[in-house]
Amino acid sequence: MSLTGRELWALVHGIGLGGLFLLAFAGGMAGLYSLRPELVTAQGIRERMRRLDLGAWGMALVAWATVITGTFVVYPWYRAQPPEGANLADYPRYFLLASDSLKAWHGFGMEWKEHVAWFAPILATAVAFIVWKYGAQLAEDDRLRRFVMLIFMLAFIAAAIAGLFGALITKAAPIL
Repeated sequence: MSLTGRELWALVHGIGLGGLFLLAFAGGMAGLYSLRPELVTAQGIRERMRRLDLGAWGMALVAWATVITGTFVVYPWYRAQPPEGANLADYPRYFLLASDSLKAWHGFGMEWKEHVAWFAPILATAVAFIVWKYGAQLAEDDRLRRFVMLIFMLAFIAAAIAGLFGALITKAAPIL
């Protein structure tokens, strides 16, 4: 089996970086959820905060790497304009737009990926900043902790939907 350079970058972007963010979400959410004084000792909270702080910043960086590689490496190949008389199957955006049954994949799916997916790193960065800034106070302030969990869930939802659209669009019109 061999991969073209484009396929390799799509793999790094989607499965590598995007998958890493989505998988790491479970650990981050579990860390935030269990950060409660009734569940953990003061020493345990300090230990968890170091891990949560590093993990939150790591996930924010992975989310940024995912959208940056998608926007500036993979997406230009998707939107490349075909020369006169070219096979549209080699130009994913135009291939989708040429088909009435596939048009919505570009019209909605790629619009989500192009714009809404940027919420994932922005929100993940907000979570990392709040974890860093408030630290152990998250264990004491239930409202603040729940708010951070909500922001984190919104980042996950934006990334998960973008990943799903990416996989489905790639299935319909691969970047070769």
